[in-house]
Amino acid sequence: MTDAAPSTRPANAADAALLQGPVPTPAAAPPNAVPAVPPNPVPPQAQPGAPARLAVALPSQVADQLARIEDKASRIEDKYARSEALLARVEDRVEAAGARMNEAARQADLAALRAEVRALSDRTRRLPGAGALILTAVVTAVLTVVLTLVAQRLNLQSLIPLR
Repeated sequence: MTDAAPSTRPANAADAALLQGPVPTPAAAPPNAVPAVPPNPVPPQAQPGAPARLAVALPSQVADQLARIEDKASRIEDKYARSEALLARVEDRVEAAGARMNEAARQADLAALRAEVRALSDRTRRLPGAGALILTAVVTAVLTVVLTLVAQRLNLQSLIPLR
């Protein structure tokens, strides 16, 4: 979220004065008192091209406020991390539920397909087999021959159509 690193922009005298609080005037300061921060602090030499940082002593009230802000920011970051973890768990559960629903739908489709195949199998099982068909053909042929011979013996030529 927020970074607690100090600012990389160079501080100017006005910023330093705000952070340090009121600066005592030379008349109000005791003659042998040493100022806490020199009026124009010189930043330590850093690598060329790197931004210069200014070390500034902060009053205790500002430091306490910054500490409270940092604590609050860390609590917010912790809440954010917990929320992300909770959302990840919810996402995993939703994905698992979706997979189970897809599997259930697939199982329902398979059950419907099984029922259709079972019904078709029952219908084809009731059909006569090859043996029954051959027996029927033989009986039909024999009966046709017998009836034709009976018609000729009884002189029933009128039953047989002429060509």
